[in-house]
Amino acid sequence: MTEDHTAADVPPQEEVDVPALEVRELTVRFAGLTALDAVSFTVGPGTVHAVIGPNGAGKSTCFNVLSGVYRATGGSVRFGEHELTAMPPHRIADLGVARIFQNLALPPRATVADSLMLGRHRLTRTGFLAAGLRLPSAAREERVHRERVREIAAFVGIEHQLHAPAGSLPYGQQKLAELARALCMEPRLLLLDEPVAGMTADERRRTAAVIAGVRDSLGISIVLVEHDMGVVMRLADAVTVLDFGRRIADGAPAAVQNDPAVVRAYLGEEATS
Repeated sequence: MTEDHTAADVPPQEEVDVPALEVRELTVRFAGLTALDAVSFTVGPGTVHAVIGPNGAGKSTCFNVLSGVYRATGGSVRFGEHELTAMPPHRIADLGVARIFQNLALPPRATVADSLMLGRHRLTRTGFLAAGLRLPSAAREERVHRERVREIAAFVGIEHQLHAPAGSLPYGQQKLAELARALCMEPRLLLLDEPVAGMTADERRRTAAVIAGVRDSLGISIVLVEHDMGVVMRLADAVTVLDFGRRIADGAPAAVQNDPAVVRAYLGEEATS
């Protein structure tokens, strides 16, 4: 691994307006089972907001509503002027919302470069016919996108693997490639579902540094679900804690960490050590 990136190392992108994400009274029921029960929280522009809780607390359900995979039974999710709860996933992505799933989702035989190019799809202006005929305008646009892919790959530390099959990379680097692909969308809101799960200590440290750099230099809002409490406490500006589908705490990391309800529900001995 190379040394951690600093904020200055983050590749520049066009300045974007990042609105608040406002979750209000969000409720999700499945066949009579309440997975989320009137959950509310606000993700401030350019902040890292962690959603934590024990297994079955409703974290993944919340993420699935934010990204359009699940429909809410009630409540509202607003990203600026846009109501997300009725939108399909591709419309939400078009608003600049990118998600990294807990499980790897890279095409294993495609090169890392081509996998990252998938993240540029929503930004491509060349039509299908022009691209198929390899017209000069299409070739110019592809060169611009591939240069951007190279910059982002360099930022996350995988520039030397761009021509390798994505499936041949070690697990930690595949997770970094997925983060790079999400960044290739030039998102305004990044949803990270356990981004350091399964990584070594060194990989976790590096990935956390990348996430911090993205927040600090690009101003992107980040919603983070993560079981590694060290990463959560280092990165998060605010934390929402769920338990059995309900919000039991919300606030600054230090305050949440010492909340008795959180200690009982999730942190256990970690909060008192």
